[in-house]
Amino acid sequence: MIAIRRPSPRAALTLLFVVLGAAWGGFLGMRHLAALGSGLDQLENLSLDWRYSLAGPRMPPRGVVIAAIDEDTIRQAGSFPLPRDVLARIVRGLAKFNPQVICVDVLLLDPGNAEADRELADALHATRTVIGAVALFDPDDPADQRPARPGGDDFIPTPSRILWPQEIFRQASQPGLSNVSTDRSGVPRYVPMLFDAGGMIVPSFALASAAAALNTDPVLGKDVVKLRARSVALDLGYHLPLRFYGPSGSFRDFSAWRAIGGGLEPDDVRGQVVVVGATAAGTGDRFATPFDRITPGVEIFATAISNLLAGDGLTRDGVTRGIDATVAVVLPVAAVLLLALRPLWLAIALTTFTFVAWLLALIVAFDEGYWLSFAVPAAAAVPVAVTYGIGRLWVEQRAVERFASESEMLRRFQAPGLRALLNKDPQLLAKPVRQQAAILFVDLSGFTGLTESLGPAWTRDLLVQLHELIERAATDHRGFVVSYMGDGAMIVFGLPAPQPGDAACALAAVNRLHRDLQAWLGSLPPIALGKLSPRVGGHFGPVILSRLGAADHQHIAATGDTVNVASRLLEVSKQHGAPVAVSEDLYCAAGLPGSATELGLGEAMEIDIRGRAHPVSVRLGGSAA
Repeated sequence: MIAIRRPSPRAALTLLFVVLGAAWGGFLGMRHLAALGSGLDQLENLSLDWRYSLAGPRMPPRGVVIAAIDEDTIRQAGSFPLPRDVLARIVRGLAKFNPQVICVDVLLLDPGNAEADRELADALHATRTVIGAVALFDPDDPADQRPARPGGDDFIPTPSRILWPQEIFRQASQPGLSNVSTDRSGVPRYVPMLFDAGGMIVPSFALASAAAALNTDPVLGKDVVKLRARSVALDLGYHLPLRFYGPSGSFRDFSAWRAIGGGLEPDDVRGQVVVVGATAAGTGDRFATPFDRITPGVEIFATAISNLLAGDGLTRDGVTRGIDATVAVVLPVAAVLLLALRPLWLAIALTTFTFVAWLLALIVAFDEGYWLSFAVPAAAAVPVAVTYGIGRLWVEQRAVERFASESEMLRRFQAPGLRALLNKDPQLLAKPVRQQAAILFVDLSGFTGLTESLGPAWTRDLLVQLHELIERAATDHRGFVVSYMGDGAMIVFGLPAPQPGDAACALAAVNRLHRDLQAWLGSLPPIALGKLSPRVGGHFGPVILSRLGAADHQHIAATGDTVNVASRLLEVSKQHGAPVAVSEDLYCAAGLPGSATELGLGEAMEIDIRGRAHPVSVRLGGSAA
């Protein structure tokens, strides 16, 4: 049976936020694909204006010019709106220079002087022209409140009624609806190409003008309109995303009066789409754009016509929306996975790099004419990334606190010296190491019998004092207590690697232990006085240092004949009534001639060791308490 490990809190948090990020991004992406409006639209439009600012103005391509009804034209004509006969003279004056089409962005809704109306109708009929109409939308009309759903026709604007030009002008020219789609701040972002007027599809002023300029009928496909060989990508419901060229005045223009009064250069008109519209202050519609706070409506339509004819508008269609929806899912997932990396500075650096790379991709795509969403992926990724980052810090802080608590608790179960070594090298002795080392064993003779008299509480207090005394003696001489065994301990000299003087340190520790233990035993309460005697055995030679134990519970250990001999020397000490028994190997390796006198060590003698075939040369010494 395969055991399934429980994931760590950090891994569980990461998995949770990966799922949440993908789900949240998918939700926002589906709304974006369906073009469902939200508060994100304002953020998106603001980011689009930033991209315009970074890209800077562009020169409009040749092909569209503006015959401006400016202050001079109004002054010469004597009134505004212009008299119909004056407008007729302007159209005839422009027609003399063979434009592709004359687009009259003037609403001819009311009847005027019959003779003047006839004159204007004749002028419009005599050349290729397009005139404006306007669609009205009633927010209370259920016909205008159809739910927005993905797919072409469901997004086509449905006006409640249309204000058409007078019939005499409709018969003389091609009408188109002069409506734009603005955001909440009044900036025109789209120009609808088609309108559904009671089952009759009506083209926009811009589409009718572009089709007339090319003398063709537009062919509609999915998210695209074809004008001869030109294919222009459209957004849902055949909406053309406007791509502005620059501030007001970017298009070539001239005063419309010059078409009457002379001074008009043929090249200003020949082969051009001429848009006739008001630019004088206080006349016509005014719009804010990313480049200018006040732009005449005629320039907005000139922009739309130029985008259609040149094919240099913004591309925002089903494909780009699909890319946006994909990024909305991928970006938060990537942010979470990157923030899950260690160390934290690398996670933050890579996440920041990813976001910066994405922003640069948006700017480059915009320069190439593609409108990729900033708001939807940002709204999907930023809250998820920030929340996950806070969650990770909280989980790691809890882990640090828990680790500190556990370390504080566990440090008491490990020798300070070994703990320091493991902190420096967590893989210490993960692989066994063979080396020379000095091994000491120490215990108390008579301890078992004494515990029967002392009881468990006094026994425990006695062991605490004993272990502290052993620990100090070992640590002060570069030794490490690798294990406590009731009233005894095993000390190793030569961790983490053998050093010159390990044997000398061991012999000095033997002296220290003998002296301190004798003094301590002499200070015990009367009940224990004279009932305990210390024993210390030491040997020097080859050992195997390694980790022993299960995978989740290990300890540092020394094994080999050297360890066995050092342990058996405690028996030798007891058998000969000598507190200290050290091998000749340890004594010689230490190279301390004075130690024999200080410890009262006798001459080396060959002594048989239990369980060992060959005797060991041992020096006995120390004085009984």
